Amino acid sequence: MKIAIVSPDKLRLDDIGQQLAAGAHAVQPAVGGAGDLLALAGREQPDLMLVDGCADSAGLAAVATLTSRHPHIAVVLLCAICTPDFLINAMRAGVREVLPAPLAQADLEAALARIGAKLRGAQAQSEGKVLAFIACKGGSGATFLATSLACQLAQTRSVLLVDLNLQFGDALAFVHDGRPASTLADVARAIGRLDASFLAASTVKVAPNFSILAAPDDHAQAVEISAAHVDAVLALAVRHYDYVVLDLGRPVTTLSIKALDRAYRIYPVLQAGLSSLRNAKKMLAIFKSLDYSADKIELIINRFERKGPIGVAEIERALGKFALHTVPNSYRQVTAAIDHGEPLTASARANPVLHGLAGLAEALMTRPQAAHAARDGAPARLFGRLLGRHSGESHVLP
Repeated sequence: MKIAIVSPDKLRLDDIGQQLAAGAHAVQPAVGGAGDLLALAGREQPDLMLVDGCADSAGLAAVATLTSRHPHIAVVLLCAICTPDFLINAMRAGVREVLPAPLAQADLEAALARIGAKLRGAQAQSEGKVLAFIACKGGSGATFLATSLACQLAQTRSVLLVDLNLQFGDALAFVHDGRPASTLADVARAIGRLDASFLAASTVKVAPNFSILAAPDDHAQAVEISAAHVDAVLALAVRHYDYVVLDLGRPVTTLSIKALDRAYRIYPVLQAGLSSLRNAKKMLAIFKSLDYSADKIELIINRFERKGPIGVAEIERALGKFALHTVPNSYRQVTAAIDHGEPLTASARANPVLHGLAGLAEALMTRPQAAHAARDGAPARLFGRLLGRHSGESHVLP
């Protein structure tokens, strides 16, 4: 948990900081008072603000302004004397808890445990979905499908695409002709600064609801990005975007596993050819060894020809009974869109590939939140029709 501490007393500030040092918290102490709360909250974006010295009407007014502008920040007040009237006014100001001062370690730990549980519960209810695209074979079209689906979802939802193909990532070029000012490598180097504002500033805004965090151009920078960096970025991203789309490189590495662990759906992308099927079978075996359930994996057969030599029945016999979706072949229009660095939506609104992606987007947005909702059948049938599927005492305030 990220905690900001505000107190006019530096000795008390240091004492509280030492009490928090034992926990796995990022602590930002600041000497100040009521007039400093709003600026500190905007700058640090903490999960919790521990405020000492705002136990008067002016202090509560400042707290009320803070909680109205930053409702996601939990505020805890330290107060030497807590009258019933003060507790009522603190509740009206949006204070989460009032703790006695001087602060006892047991009171602090109990309050942090309660607030942490509430924050985790709220985040679990509101977190965005992570959708991971991974090619079973080079040239399968995973990047095109990832960027195109992101464009579709962004028509009504907020979307961040993270390019995790760290050596050869070019997802941005599929939908934008500019160069990124920052990349994932820049975020990793400044991971201590990571917050919602820094993440947004590091992305390229492709459309009002669609941003891309680009892969680094330099391989030397790519090797500096760790699995922990990726996990931190995704943990923050799902709190601020409805969908986080991942374009993964083909190798299943420690880094990509960390990303796949967070995925709501994994979309292995393949074509109806023997070499692609062989690779898909190996990839599915890896996913099984990682204990990913079949509900988490949905195969996409790209450039599918209904009259081709390998049909859906043959693919299912080779790979097993996974949810399977087909995207029709429209090589010329898709290639033209990629070459122009623009989404397919801008150049071919009647294209059957675009209709299929719109169906995938609609199916995702109408699915129930339950982890096993894919078993219901109704979302799968909708997907199939649209995409061509064949198979001391502290005071806790309410």
